[in-house]
Amino acid sequence: MLTFLGFAMIATFLVLIMMKKMSPIAALVLIPALFCVFAGKGAHLGDYVIDGVGKLAPTAAMLMFAIVYFGVMIDVGLFDPIVRGILRFCKADPMRVVVGTAVLAAIVSLDGDGSTTFMITVSAMYPLYKRLGLSLVVMTGVAATANGVMNTLPWGGPTARAATALKLDAADIFVPMIPALAAGLLFVFVLAYVLGVKERRRVGLLVLPGETVEPEHESAALVAAGSGLRTTGGTPAPAAEAASGSDSGAGAGGGGGGGAGGESADASASPAPAEPGEGDGFQGLDPQRPTLRPRLYWFNAGLTVALLTAMIMELLPIPVLFLLGAALALTVNFPHMPDQKARIAAHADNVLNVAGMVFAAAVFTGVLTGTGMVKHMADWLVGAIPEGMGPHMALVTGLLSLPLTYFMSNDGFYFGVLPVLAEAGAAHGVSPLEIARASLVGQALHMSSPLVPAVYVLVGMAKVEFGDHTRFTVKWAALTSLVVLAAGMLFGII
Repeated sequence: MLTFLGFAMIATFLVLIMMKKMSPIAALVLIPALFCVFAGKGAHLGDYVIDGVGKLAPTAAMLMFAIVYFGVMIDVGLFDPIVRGILRFCKADPMRVVVGTAVLAAIVSLDGDGSTTFMITVSAMYPLYKRLGLSLVVMTGVAATANGVMNTLPWGGPTARAATALKLDAADIFVPMIPALAAGLLFVFVLAYVLGVKERRRVGLLVLPGETVEPEHESAALVAAGSGLRTTGGTPAPAAEAASGSDSGAGAGGGGGGGAGGESADASASPAPAEPGEGDGFQGLDPQRPTLRPRLYWFNAGLTVALLTAMIMELLPIPVLFLLGAALALTVNFPHMPDQKARIAAHADNVLNVAGMVFAAAVFTGVLTGTGMVKHMADWLVGAIPEGMGPHMALVTGLLSLPLTYFMSNDGFYFGVLPVLAEAGAAHGVSPLEIARASLVGQALHMSSPLVPAVYVLVGMAKVEFGDHTRFTVKWAALTSLVVLAAGMLFGII
C-alpha cells in the first residue's frame, strides 16, 4: 500500500507541475499532506514536517546567504568581465553561447556546490540569452546536466556518501570512473552544440557594431544598432509574446513565465531579443549602474576565491561560510546602512522564493521518509530484480540510480538503498566497488530532481518555470546518465 501511495504521490506531483495546474511550492506542500492522510498517518503529519524542516534548514540558510553574497558580487561588477569575455569569445553566435554555458557550468562545478554553480552560470549567461533571444530553458537544461556529471567529484557529495555507506575509499570509487564521466561530459558538450545549432537556425546571428557577417550567415543575422537589436533573419518570437512569456514575474521555482515554454526550443517558447531597458536582460552588462565598485574588484575576487577554497577544504560548514561572506561583502562594498538595506531588499525576492521552496520540499521529503514510503518503494524495486540478473548487479544498480536518485534524496539512496544493492551483488560475486561506481551514473538526472534545492535557484534566477525545465531536461539528462553507464561498462569500470 505504501509503495503504491509513494509512486502515486510522486507521479501526481510531477504531472500537476508539468501541466501547470499547481505551482511547485503549493504542490510540494499540499500533495504530500493529502497522501499522508490517505496513508492513515495524518495525525503524524506535523512530526514529519518538522523533521523534514530540521534536516533541510541548513540548506535553506546556505541558499539564503549564498544568494545575498553572489547577488552583491553581481551588483558590484565581479562577473562583468566574464560576461564580456564570453560575448567576445562566442562572437554572439548562439551555438557558441550554448556550448559556453556547458563549459562554464562544468568549470564552476569544480567547487562541488550546485547552487553556487547555478548562481554564477546564470549571472554570467542570462544577459547573453536575453540579448540574443535564446531559449532560457536551454540554458537551464545544459547547466543542470553539466553540473550533474561534475557532481560526482569526491567533495561533491555522492561519491563521499557511497564511500561512507559501503566503507570504501572515495578515491578508489572516483578515479577509475574518470573516463566514463569524461565521456558523459563530452556528450553534454555535443548536446550543447546540437541545441546551439538549432537556436542559431531559429534566431540567427547577432552582429556587433564594426563586425562583418560571414557570407553563409549573412541572411540570418541580428544586427546591433547601438545597444538595441534589429532582426534581419531567423525566426525570433514577436516582442509582445516574448514579453508576456519571459518577464511576467518569476515566482518561487520560476513561478512566473519562463520565456521557454515547453519541450522544444521553438520560436513561441523563447523571448525575442531584448530592447534597451526591456526586462532585465541588460542589467548585468550595464557599465553605468551605481552599485559598481571597480576599486574593490580584486578584493571581491579574492574574497570569492577564498570562500570557494574554504568550501572545498571544508574549513567551516557551508552555511556559516556564506553567512560570514555575505556580511563581509555587504560591509566592505556598502559601508552605509541605507545602501546595505537596499541591496538586501533588491535580492529579497530571490531569497524568499528559494527558501520557501526548500521548506516546502521539506514537507515532501518529510512525508516520504516519515511514512515509510521511500523504504517500501526501494524494497519493492530491489525485490523486483530477477534472480538471473544477480551477476549483473552493477548494471542493475546503474539503471536503478536514474529513477531512485531522481525520486529520492542522495542520503536516502546511498545510505538506504545502496547497501542493499551491494549485499545482493556480493552474493553473486560482484565487487562493492563496481556497485559504488555504478551508483554515480544517475547524478546527471538527479540535479534536476524536484527534491534538489539547487535546481530552484537555477530556474528562479533564470525565470524559467520548473515544469518547463523538467519537461525539457529530463530526457537529455537521462540520456547523459546512460552514456556514462555505457562508457563505464565499455571501459570495464563497472
